Amino acid sequence: MRVTKYVITSPESEILPSDIAMHIYGSKRDVHVKETCFGVIINGEKDEIDDLVREIRAMDPNGIFIKDRGFPPGDPRRCRGHRGGGPRPGFFMLECESKMLPMISRALEAESRNAPLPEAAPEKTPVSMERLVEIIKDEFA
Repeated sequence: MRVTKYVITSPESEILPSDIAMHIYGSKRDVHVKETCFGVIINGEKDEIDDLVREIRAMDPNGIFIKDRGFPPGDPRRCRGHRGGGPRPGFFMLECESKMLPMISRALEAESRNAPLPEAAPEKTPVSMERLVEIIKDEFA
């Protein structure tokens, strides 16, 4: 059974999507690879992809993330080239998830070192009307 996976690198990872693609090409496995701005898309037989995912994750265990994809690369239902351009469906969700990856990477790194997790940032509260008036008066006085 063929499966497709996203391999996504954290923006803070020192591993680039091109490094992953080159690793896959060098492995000479019978898989389809597409390099993207956020990582790579790999498609192939399940056993082969599972082995490859283990190898890729070993490159940066806390900075490389794997996600299932329902469509192979170039599928006309998702490919921008077949739909007349524009963002691929699901791109904005992937972009949103990608912004969280540095925090997840740092938490995984701290967990792997048994380091204490940083305390959560204090919750932000809106500026009161009195404080806002005070800031404006100070700025334009």
